[in-house]
Amino acid sequence: MNTTAIRVENLSKMYRIVAKEQQPQTRAGTLKRAALSPIAYLSRTLSQPSEEEVFWALRDISFEVERGEVVGIIGPNGAGKSTLLKILSRITEPTNGRAVIKGRVGSLLEVGTGFHPELTGRENIFLNGTIMGMKRNEIQRKFDEIVDFSGVEKFIDTPVKRYSSGMYVRLAFAVAAHLEPDILIIDEVLAVGDVQFQKKCLGKMQDVSKTKERTVLFVSHNMDMIRALCRNCILLNRGIVLSHGETEKVMADYFQSFNKQKNLTFFEEKENPDLKLQILRGKIINKNDEPQERFDVFDKIILEFEYCVYREIPGTVVNFELKKNNTTIFLSFDTDTDIDMCYSRTPGLYRSRVELPCPLLKSGKYTITTNIGIANSCTHQRLEDILTFEVELYSKPSSLLSYADKRPGLLAVPLHWETKMVKDFS
Repeated sequence: MNTTAIRVENLSKMYRIVAKEQQPQTRAGTLKRAALSPIAYLSRTLSQPSEEEVFWALRDISFEVERGEVVGIIGPNGAGKSTLLKILSRITEPTNGRAVIKGRVGSLLEVGTGFHPELTGRENIFLNGTIMGMKRNEIQRKFDEIVDFSGVEKFIDTPVKRYSSGMYVRLAFAVAAHLEPDILIIDEVLAVGDVQFQKKCLGKMQDVSKTKERTVLFVSHNMDMIRALCRNCILLNRGIVLSHGETEKVMADYFQSFNKQKNLTFFEEKENPDLKLQILRGKIINKNDEPQERFDVFDKIILEFEYCVYREIPGTVVNFELKKNNTTIFLSFDTDTDIDMCYSRTPGLYRSRVELPCPLLKSGKYTITTNIGIANSCTHQRLEDILTFEVELYSKPSSLLSYADKRPGLLAVPLHWETKMVKDFS
């Protein structure tokens, strides 16, 4: 019996990028010029050189996924992950090759995928189920379970255009997971939800795959979730499959390629008031306020962030994640030691500094991911692995340094021990 759920054969996707000066004008402007002076219009059109850049989002990739497998798809931004999922979801067609899918597909690729903004949550549940080929009585049987899981019962008869991004995702995931698709395809969209909801989603995906033999494809930059959920992984980069196999092996390949990247001790974003909350700048500096890429385990490591609050939003928080090999070591909020900041921040430009305690880190390469959003609600902006630095062992030997690299664990923290003799045997 053939148990293959997804077979991808020599799949490629090409996009044409037209130079800005060669991009077509608006339809109204083009028709107006053609009507007023057809000869001049044709002459100018035919004489313009066709300057196009060809971009291959995917290039000749092949793999198979067995029924009941939960497969993680990882890789850097721009690797082709989302393009692959759109092809498998039949949203876009491949340029070459084919993807053979056996069974009904449920997709959650971005906030609001498949939802009509003018319809209520209730109406969108039935709309999504119908699109998936389900009968009305099937959807009704699952309706209460979907609403309960999503936590939006109070707003189920409200048009979804009034939902927050977090509410959108909760309802969209509940629909995709509970309407019993044979194959569930999920992009990074779960990052919008809060931590508690992410745990619920993780548990639901494990339940779907283990107890009902349904197939899950899961794209995420969160390696902890990938480890917990996926036995096998596919590593994509620049549109090709670099590695495919057991999760730990594929992750090792990813980390090896990632560690070849240059250190980055500064970043700056262009202001965008439409975001409401925005992180503008960040840097890694030493105790003398100088940019630094490599630190000794006893050096002070200081992070500095600047961010804009364009509108006063209660519950605003900024945090950073310290990661090594894409595993989060710890997360720190700017409200951890000042809870009053969580209640209100007036519009303006803010600067935050935080010093990592030392000694703390073992030798290796570390990255910083930073977020700004609303506490226990949603993330307005997430900058993944935006800063990097290295920690090395080059100080004089000490009891800490002698064993720091050999001892198990992610951190090397010298704790204070108190020892005294309670009985003398001499």
